[in-house]
Amino acid sequence: MKTIVVSGASRGIGFELTRLAQKQGLHVIALSRNTVPLQELGVTVFSVDLSQPKSLSPYVEYLKKENICVDFLVNNAGYLKQTPFSESDWEVFESVYRVNVFGLAELTRTTLPFISSTGHVLSITSMGGIQGSSKFPGLAAYSSSKGAVITLTELLAEEYNETGPAFNALALGAVQTEMLEEAFPGYKAPISAIQMGEYILDFACRGHELYNGKVLPVAKSTP
Repeated sequence: MKTIVVSGASRGIGFELTRLAQKQGLHVIALSRNTVPLQELGVTVFSVDLSQPKSLSPYVEYLKKENICVDFLVNNAGYLKQTPFSESDWEVFESVYRVNVFGLAELTRTTLPFISSTGHVLSITSMGGIQGSSKFPGLAAYSSSKGAVITLTELLAEEYNETGPAFNALALGAVQTEMLEEAFPGYKAPISAIQMGEYILDFACRGHELYNGKVLPVAKSTP
């Protein structure tokens, strides 16, 4: 049985991805601050706040104790705060980067010793983090943090090129999720969380057969 770790698993894309992975027979380890929505899925759940690195300790101890080999790590957790740049003080940038960059890096670093050499680390980033794509006011912290994830993905693919695992990123366009609704009330995205969850699961399990160190745009609109 293959093992997949999904962060940000309690809602939106992460929840659908977790649900689909469990239905397909994978051993799913779901990480989220809010674990209540995950209790009835029949997956292994850990309460993790990526802005607090010590919260990863029970998860890491479980991997050690159970001698888990992780095949796929999906860095899906993200924090979006829409704030005009003139109001985006140190605390705003820090709150976004602690989850989207520092937390993602720490989860990846602590999971790497347990990831198969033929495994896949897939980070979910945003079209807003791609150079030359359309940008939107109020997302300076969020989009720049996603740009950092893109560069980190490319660097790690090079650093682990000879030993594995593979590292890739998917840069998503608008997807109809709770996070999108909170940031842009009333906006209707062309892609549902279920649709994107299906695509991400397939790419997490198979994408590294063809790609390493790549960032693939996944959006119906032209940047």
